[in-house]
Order: sequence, then structure tokens, then C-alpha cells
Amino acid sequence: MATPRDSTKAKTPGTIRTGMGGWVFAPWRGVFYPDDLVQKRELEYASRHVTAIEINGTYYRAPDAATYRKWAAETPEGFVFSVKAPRHIVQTKQLATAGERIERFVDGASALGDRLGPILWQFLATRVFDPDDMAAFLDLLPEKAGGMTLRHAVEVRNESFMDERWLELARDRGVATVFTDSPEHPSFADLTGPFVYARLMGSRATEKNGYPAKELKTWAKHAGTWAAGGDPLDLPHVGEALAKGAPRDVFVYFISAAKERNPAAAVALGKLVDNA
Repeated sequence: MATPRDSTKAKTPGTIRTGMGGWVFAPWRGVFYPDDLVQKRELEYASRHVTAIEINGTYYRAPDAATYRKWAAETPEGFVFSVKAPRHIVQTKQLATAGERIERFVDGASALGDRLGPILWQFLATRVFDPDDMAAFLDLLPEKAGGMTLRHAVEVRNESFMDERWLELARDRGVATVFTDSPEHPSFADLTGPFVYARLMGSRATEKNGYPAKELKTWAKHAGTWAAGGDPLDLPHVGEALAKGAPRDVFVYFISAAKERNPAAAVALGKLVDNA
């Protein structure tokens, strides 16, 4: 079972968490979940085998506070959820007008308490980089909610964001740019925030753990470099790689592709980083 790394000392590596998207998926029955596990205990089970889960359902409909609190109560100490922002916000034509909806969504998600990890703002491939509108949007992202400091990650899917101006803007606002290994989306690992958010989309049905062992070892190495404050030189960048800085927390999620293999990939990667 993967366990978060200690990040209490300034010079120790940041916490590395691995997980997948969601916890309800019928093909996981008998592959990840035991056949005799009742469905209402799936989150309880999953949260004790991975250290984070990305909630994708919130993209379509935000739960009420009671639901968030129920989810939090079913998970162990140290576990966190990443929460995907609703499409009615990220698909707004003018993001600068979304302030009230952003505040309402974030206030709701804060009901997760200390189980709240990064908030993911995922844009469609049709969203072209507009420096002024994006700056206004980032300025709307609250720094705190429910007494907690918030972390925001932005996933861009249009190549126009592969621009030094985006990197500068994101760094100035302290938001992470999501890294993905998918050839279908812009793939660049430039660090823009105080933490790292990676969404890996290359799992294969033919691999028991989603990725070949050699590739998982490479991702474990990258995660360790990120956690130590480094910037992996062998990943694609738009700008120059950063010099080694402060330790960073790292979130690595296995998303889509051969979805039935993603929990196994998350567990396997978690074991590798624990044993590094």
C-alpha cells in the first residue's frame, strides 16, 4: 500500500501521491476491487490502496456539502481528493465573468476539509490562449476557503498555451500547469506552481500494471526529481528548465486510456516511490 512521504522538514522531498480518476468503474470489479466487496465500500477500499483520487464527476455536477463530507469521512488520514471544476465554469466564453460561480464551487469543495487537494481547471482544446482573459480568470481563483490554503492546477489543451507568456502568467499567479503524456494534447512539463500535477494517459490493456515496468520506473524517477525540487530535463519544455528549487508536493494520476489498468498503475507507482 502506498503511503505519502513526509514533507514536514524544509529540506526533505515533497509528498508524492499517486491515484486514478474516480472510484466507481464496473470493470474494476474482480481486477482492483474484490468480487465480494459491496459497492458502498469502494471508496473506503480505494483510498487505502492509493493516496489520492481525482474526482471527475464534479465536472458535470457539483455535489452538496454533505456529500463532500461523507466522502472525506470514508478516507484515511493523509489521503486527498483532487476536484475537477465544473464545465459550466471552464467553458464560459469570457472567463473573467465567472467569479461568482468559481466562489460557489470552491466553497462547496472546501467541505472536504483536510482531504481537499488541488482543484483542477481543465479547458477544452478549443480554448485559445488569451493573455488578458486568462489573467483575469487566475485572479479570480481564491487563495483560501474554509480556513485552508488552496492549490490550483490548470490543464490546457490548445497548443497556443505553449507560450512563454503563459508560463510567466501562471508562475506569477502560483498555479501549476498540468503535465500529460498524451500525444493528443499539448505535452510540456514546465513548472509553474509550487506543486506538480501530472495526468498520465498511456496505460495499456496488455500491461498488468498499465505501463511496462521500465516506464513506471522512469515516472517514479521523474516524481522523485519533482519532489526534490528538480525539473526533469528529459521531459518536453516550452522554456528553459528551472534550476533546483524548493521541494514540491507531487500528484500523479492515471487517467482514461486502458482505464481498467489505472488503479494497478497507481498502486505500482506508489510502491516504487515509497521504496526509492
